[in-house]
Parts: sequence; C-alpha cells; structure tokens
Amino acid sequence: MRAFVFPGQGSQKVGMGADLAAASAAARAVFEEVDDALGQKLSAIMREGPEDALTLTENAQPAIMANAIAVLRVLEQEGGITLADKADFVAGHSLGEYTALCAAGAFSLADTARLLKLRGQAMQAAVPVGVGAMCALLGADIDKAQKLAEAAAEGEVCTVANDNDPTQVVLSGHKGAIERAIAMVKDFEIKRGIALPVSAPFHCPLMQPAADAMAEALGKTPPGALRVPLFANVTAAVVSDPAEVQRLLVEQVCGRVRWRESVIAMQAAGVDTFVELGGKVLGPMIGRSVNDVTVTSVVGMADIEALAKEL
Repeated sequence: MRAFVFPGQGSQKVGMGADLAAASAAARAVFEEVDDALGQKLSAIMREGPEDALTLTENAQPAIMANAIAVLRVLEQEGGITLADKADFVAGHSLGEYTALCAAGAFSLADTARLLKLRGQAMQAAVPVGVGAMCALLGADIDKAQKLAEAAAEGEVCTVANDNDPTQVVLSGHKGAIERAIAMVKDFEIKRGIALPVSAPFHCPLMQPAADAMAEALGKTPPGALRVPLFANVTAAVVSDPAEVQRLLVEQVCGRVRWRESVIAMQAAGVDTFVELGGKVLGPMIGRSVNDVTVTSVVGMADIEALAKEL
C-alpha cells in the first residue's frame, strides 16, 4: 500500500518551483491559480525572494502547498496518473495536512491557498513577536522531551509541538520557557536544543486565537468529500468524514503534530511505500520512525518522470 505525504513549514527556499514552472505548463497553471486566489505575486517571491518575505508564515504556508501541488499536477497531467488510483492514504506535516486534503479533493486549490494564507496570518497575529519561541531537540525521544518541557515550563507554556521521529522532537511555548529548555537539555540526556527561526510558537495553547480564526474560516469553507482517506496530525489515525476533518484542522492549530505515530500507524495499516511530494524533509523522518518501507522524495522533473515510470 502507498501513502502520499506532504511537507510542512521550514521546507521553503528561494527558487522553489522555478525549474518545474519552466519545464511544465501544468506547474505554471498551479502557481498562476494560487497568485490569482491570493491577489498577490506569491510565485515571484517563491522564485526570486527576498528570503525574509518567503519565510513570513503567511507566505511560506501557501508557497509550500503550491509547490507540492504543482509536483502532483505535473505527475497527474504529464505522467497520466491520478492520486486516487495510486494512493491508499494521504498525510501532511502541519500545513502539509491542507496540501494533503487539496490533493485528496477535499479543498480546491484556490480555497487551500486562501485558507493557508489566513492560517499563517492568524498564527502570526495570535502571539506578539518576541513572546513565543520554538526549539528542536536532537537526540530526544518523546518521553525525554516531555519531561524537559515540564521542567522548563515554570508556570509558562512549554509543550511538545511536533513529535517528528524517535530522535527529533520540537517544543513550543513562551520564549523564556523555551530558552530554559535549551539550557537544560544535557540534564535530560538530550544531545542538543536548537532555537528555530520561526516567528510564532506553533502548535501550543498560545495559538488559541488562531484556532478560533480557523474555526470561523473553515465554517465558511468546509472540506468536501475525500477521494483518499487522511491520517490526521492530532489523532495519528485515519479520517475520511469531512465534518471530522474540519474539527481536527481546528484542533491542529494548538495540538501536537503526531508525525512519528502517524507514520507507525500508516505502516500498521499496510503502507510499505511512502511518496513525499514537494520536499525532502519527511523522508528521513519516516526512515527513522519505521523499518522495511520504501521512501521516495519527489521535487523536480527528473524525480517526477522516475516516479511516473515506477507507478
């Protein structure tokens, strides 16, 4: 069985999608549609930067989605493949969950772009700059990370935001608490704590105003039927009911991204082949979380052509 998976924030870089757009009309059409939906030249920022504009959460989120959907569209239109025929499940990391739902037909491309722009703006606005922070713990499993978070909190918010794989966990919360956590890593036998270059503390209770904003937005633009079932971030379980998907997307803003558990659950459901579209971030995490699976990361034309042959 095969799962198609979609990367999250942090996988953006200036120049993303440029080669694909140059090589394929299908890719260009995706970038144009996203530009139109947002009323901004996002594709130009993706292609030329500046980097600080692309890194802005409200630009990074729709950009990463657009890049992955462009890869998918080229695969479908030029490789003659439909996702619904070739995928048993979809999943995405944080914002990648929206990309996965777009790929599965639950949201149109334009709606996905608008929802992610709004999500980025709402997450940015939820906490004043400088109040929150995030850090990656390297050489940490979930138990060590949890204990460190509890010790560092000291009455502030400090929680596990992403359980990425058995060696990498991300904490999110108040800046002071995150700084304490980084200073205390050795006490918990964790190799390193690295402050992340993010503008807001994602996936923690401080994001509640953003969750409220997404509840309202998703009320107006609810997901439709899924052609392929989704493994959801917050439950690490399969979901295909649109109303349930909508509820989980709201929960996801403050909730933990249970990526490691999702990968394990997908393997338990029979998945032995993972295809990452639009990045090379999730592949290594999957490889560290489960054994005996094949992982392919697909970014450029050569990757797409190789995958199309294989499928």
